[in-house]
Amino acid sequence: MAWNEPNGNKDKDPWNKEGDQWGKDGDRQGPPDLDEVIRNLKAKLSGLFGGKGGGGRPTLGRGGSILGLALLVLVLAVAWGLSGIYIVAPAERGVVLRFGEYVATTEPGPHWHIPYPIEKVELVDVAQIRSYEIGYRSTGRGQAGSPVPTEALMLTQDENIVDVRIAVQYRVKDAANYLFNVRNADTNLRQVVESALREAVGKSKMDFVLTEGRSDIVLRTEELAQQVLDQYHAGLIITSVNMQDAQPPEQVQAAFADAIKAREDQQRLRNEAEAYANDIIPRARGAAFRKVQEAEAYKSEVVALAGGETARFEQVLKEYLDAPEITEKRLYLETMETVMERSRKVLVDVPEGTNVFYLPLDRMVNEGNPKEQRLISLDRLSSFNSETSASEEQRRQNSNDDSRSRRGR
Repeated sequence: MAWNEPNGNKDKDPWNKEGDQWGKDGDRQGPPDLDEVIRNLKAKLSGLFGGKGGGGRPTLGRGGSILGLALLVLVLAVAWGLSGIYIVAPAERGVVLRFGEYVATTEPGPHWHIPYPIEKVELVDVAQIRSYEIGYRSTGRGQAGSPVPTEALMLTQDENIVDVRIAVQYRVKDAANYLFNVRNADTNLRQVVESALREAVGKSKMDFVLTEGRSDIVLRTEELAQQVLDQYHAGLIITSVNMQDAQPPEQVQAAFADAIKAREDQQRLRNEAEAYANDIIPRARGAAFRKVQEAEAYKSEVVALAGGETARFEQVLKEYLDAPEITEKRLYLETMETVMERSRKVLVDVPEGTNVFYLPLDRMVNEGNPKEQRLISLDRLSSFNSETSASEEQRRQNSNDDSRSRRGR
């Protein structure tokens, strides 16, 4: 028989005032009856707000009951009002909804809204930089993980397939638009960026995508994706687009590696040829300029010499017209001096004779003391020249006399 039955043992009833809820040994004999606990709680609440009295008569509490009810209502109202206080963090924005409709966006700081169920607030982190990969999925350490061929393989303008992988970083620009204008803004951003990337790659050739066109592809993708997001009012802004890799498909990478190596060799040889041309062309131009300058100098020299000879000839002609014999003699001597100035042999014409004396000046200089022989030779030559001059003067005098006698005849 249970302890809470009518005929049960009242000493074992833990809620019996007359009995002890603890046994003789100090141990609890059993759990309390839930029905009895609920009945006692109802009785206490009825006594507080008014109800049946101890004899079963209904009573209305005009004093303590009404005050207790008002106090309870006040406490509940204060608690309900305080539940509308919320704090927006510096990196967040609060979006206030009234019966599910957007009302306002609150800035960082403490705020209050009409508590639930009238209004509620959703906090959106607008400073967090979010990222998404297209064409691959990175591991937890940020390293490139497994590729996603359905996203990475794209068709170029020249109908070639390339494997392009990019990483997009973005953040929330407008919290209200982010929550309500599109159903899933993050998924829409991934689809928009992938579509923009395929369009940029599809309008470019394969060599351009794999070599110097990476930065251009990234820029065009970012601009086009941001334009589409702004048209959707998605409330997102793209902060950066980074191309992680762009390469041909794995099946043809060996052939493309050979092609790239050949292209690099071509560029290297072209650079070497340009360097050689840049080295040899200035030299050739300098040599040509030097030749031109030398020709100009030679021309000026020849013209100047010709002018000088012409002026000299005119002066000699003038002197010849004034004194023909003297001019002829002077020209003869100057010519002979020019012809024989380097000769080491001297031929002496003896007046009034047919013999010609030969003076071996080279032997005279080389024999004995060169200095003394030179002085002796010079003395002999000077005496010989004086005698020759005297004889020449005598012959000239005789010639003048003969010419006068012929003129007198």
